[in-house]
Amino acid sequence: MRKYFFSSDHKVIGLQYYFLALVAVIVSITLSVLMRLRLTWPESNWPLMSAIFPSAFNASGQMTPEFYLSMMTMHGTIMVFFVLTIAPQAAFGNYFLPLQIGASQMAYPRLGQTSFGLTFLAFFLLITAFFVTGGAPLSGWTAYPPLSAISSAGPGQALGMDIWLISVGIFSIAAILNSINFILTILTKRANGMKLMWLPLTCWGWLATAMISLLAFPVLIAAALMLFFDRRMGTDFFVPGGLIVGGRLVDLHNGTPVIWQHLFWFFGHPEVYIAILPGMGLISHLLAIFSRKPVFGYRTMVYSMLAIALLGFLVWGHHMFVTGISPYSSMAFSFLTLIIAVPSSVKTLNWLGTLWGGKIQLTTPMLYSIGFVSLFITGGLGGIFLGQSSLDIYLHDTYFVVGHFHLIMGSSAIFAIFAATAFWFPKVVGRQMNEDLGKVHFFLTFVGVYAIFLPMHFLGIAGNPRRYAEISEFLYLNQLQPIHKFITIAMLVTVNSQLLFLINLVTSVFAGKKVKENPWQATTLEWSTSSPPPPNNFEGEPPNVCRGAYEFSIPNEEKDFLMQID
Repeated sequence: MRKYFFSSDHKVIGLQYYFLALVAVIVSITLSVLMRLRLTWPESNWPLMSAIFPSAFNASGQMTPEFYLSMMTMHGTIMVFFVLTIAPQAAFGNYFLPLQIGASQMAYPRLGQTSFGLTFLAFFLLITAFFVTGGAPLSGWTAYPPLSAISSAGPGQALGMDIWLISVGIFSIAAILNSINFILTILTKRANGMKLMWLPLTCWGWLATAMISLLAFPVLIAAALMLFFDRRMGTDFFVPGGLIVGGRLVDLHNGTPVIWQHLFWFFGHPEVYIAILPGMGLISHLLAIFSRKPVFGYRTMVYSMLAIALLGFLVWGHHMFVTGISPYSSMAFSFLTLIIAVPSSVKTLNWLGTLWGGKIQLTTPMLYSIGFVSLFITGGLGGIFLGQSSLDIYLHDTYFVVGHFHLIMGSSAIFAIFAATAFWFPKVVGRQMNEDLGKVHFFLTFVGVYAIFLPMHFLGIAGNPRRYAEISEFLYLNQLQPIHKFITIAMLVTVNSQLLFLINLVTSVFAGKKVKENPWQATTLEWSTSSPPPPNNFEGEPPNVCRGAYEFSIPNEEKDFLMQID
């Protein structure tokens, strides 16, 4: 129990986070499948589901719109917090950050252990919301008031919403503790002679993400507390006056729901970069390794990641163009939204520069990395439209937004997770995942993701609202039903193709090809030790970085200097 469940070893904690994220993504994908089936074939009966959740189905066995909204709320919450936040940062970061900087452990091992314990508790509490009286909340993962602030506003808005707020609050505390540990580890635990500007770009991605988490999650905690007080203690932060709920006028209040949106999106937009920045650092690293050349513009890559982390806090208002904010504020947020595209474009240019002229090896991690770049660019193009307030007012509440953030945030981050799994699997297990199976999985997933989310942009342009459980009742949307069927079929194929990844992951642990300590011929410090690493990560004394170990990471002129020393 102490070794596998209550360990303070950063490697065990990293694996705990990884498997928690794996369970969470299976639950979340199951919810998305049920949502798509309900949306595409609304007349279908659900005998098994209705036996588990009888209150969520009508007398004919059809899923109620309220349960659809509950699944949407839980799908978004689980994916954003328990998959996209913890897998790229907490899972891979906890395992590989000390190894990459030549440390034997994280700065505060018990802090990492506590952080995982709180994260697990938050996930367990969130899942219980499905089984309490009234079921899970239906106010969306953004929990907009006044729906989320009134406990009598519908099923799931009583106890289920309270559980949601408590779970998010506990998760936020865990994320803050984890961020402190990451920052202090990078600043104080680097090997002798290692400068900050010699860090692998993966470490810079984890550092920038930790800085964002440390500043963003306290705001979410404050907002969740205020909303909880509105619900249970009669405060007036977000509940406006004159609300009629269930045919009755609720007590007069003087709150402002828009304040919640300001607080939530001050966290929510940096959260996008919490999910994507670790992937950016990893992909920058992998493109260099499998192109067999140094990173193109190392310092520019570092500064662009830090610029993204900073600018991410200045653009939350573009989520609020439809709330009636001042046109001058809309202009400012629109300008800042376009400005943040500059460091992202710089990174794209540097990725292409890294590939240009290299001896490209199309391994499975490299294919996932190229897929990440493709999805990030394609998804980012939608942001140009949504960054314009005049266009966003039309597109904001449509499937255009759903397609956009699933490409640039969801799918890109998932491809980074696939790339990291395939790349570091030999280091963790001492065996290699099946390359042929990995490549088949990549192509099926890559094509499937585009088949699912690109058509959503066209649905949005056609005016298809999101969050609707059924569109067949609207004459102007009936003609869009074939596109929904195409998306659902593509989704089913893509979801089933993920079984290839799971089969490859599980079977490779026991029957994977045994490989040498460094099968990819990588040059960072985690590959200079045995696979799996020993308890103290490195045999004997910590490594000395002055041996040319970072030829794919540090600037060329400093690399040449180190090689001369070596």
